[in-house]
Amino acid sequence: MPLDPKFPFTWRQARDEGIPQRALEGTEYRRLVSGVYVASAPTGQEQAESRTALAYAEAKAALLVAGPHAFVSHHTAARLYGAIVPDGPMLHASVPPGRRRSTHREVLVHQSRRTPVTFRGLLTTTPEDLFLDLATHLTLVDLVVLGDSLVRRGRTTPERLMTAMQEATGRGIHPARRAAALVRSGVDSPMETRCRLLRVFSGLPELETDIRFFDEEGHLLKRLDSGDRPTKTAVEYDGRHHIERQEQWEADVGRRETFENDDWRIVTLLSKDIHVTPALTVDRPAQIFRQRGMQIGRLRDEWRRHFPGRVQAPGSRSA
Repeated sequence: MPLDPKFPFTWRQARDEGIPQRALEGTEYRRLVSGVYVASAPTGQEQAESRTALAYAEAKAALLVAGPHAFVSHHTAARLYGAIVPDGPMLHASVPPGRRRSTHREVLVHQSRRTPVTFRGLLTTTPEDLFLDLATHLTLVDLVVLGDSLVRRGRTTPERLMTAMQEATGRGIHPARRAAALVRSGVDSPMETRCRLLRVFSGLPELETDIRFFDEEGHLLKRLDSGDRPTKTAVEYDGRHHIERQEQWEADVGRRETFENDDWRIVTLLSKDIHVTPALTVDRPAQIFRQRGMQIGRLRDEWRRHFPGRVQAPGSRSA
């Protein structure tokens, strides 16, 4: 069967097809890991499409290295599902107990008793097993980010995830159960997850996630990241991309003015509010929530373990 360079192939396959090493090292091909290549993405390809293609290529590369009994797992499976995990230097696959594990320096092959499923034509762990596998590799915050993104992509639901963690046993089950209980539907970005968790870990109200407003015919008029309907108080995350895209920024300004006309108070958070000055970000909403009539109990310090913040140099700017 002739080699199709749009799918990952090994150096030996390239040699058998007559592709010279100097061509593999040029711009026509992309090295995925040592000894595995794929054709480069066309210039101008949409970023989202490119990420999807790269996730598939990396998953396929992991399987080529790990062997015939392998399935995609851990971080590599998360990216194959379109979910969000921290970047790392290794690709991941798993093999059943007793099968030989590759010692490739760029592909980490685990032993696993998981029963894989087929996704995009590749054997991989289920979203629920993936969540449990990564409970021993990710922080609690990153694990909830993973869960929210799996739900966002339609790979699982908060209910299915929670049920699976309650029924599961083994390593990582305690952080996995806690993280699963914090996973929500309707979360658009990792920073929205972090904003919510900062509130939860500080003892502030979690607020309703993904508040939507519809007209009489059921058409979506507007939405909020999170908020409290009775007091008309909301918290929104505003990322740098909103500032860099003029049309989006203008639309957001108009949308907020509409809410303000309806007596909503919107607390807008930026990246620095979460990563640099989380203490101020706990205090500011607490004061506003109380002013708006929300019942706020005694605040907790658990947030400090997950959001340590950092000292910002005078005059510096944060994304």
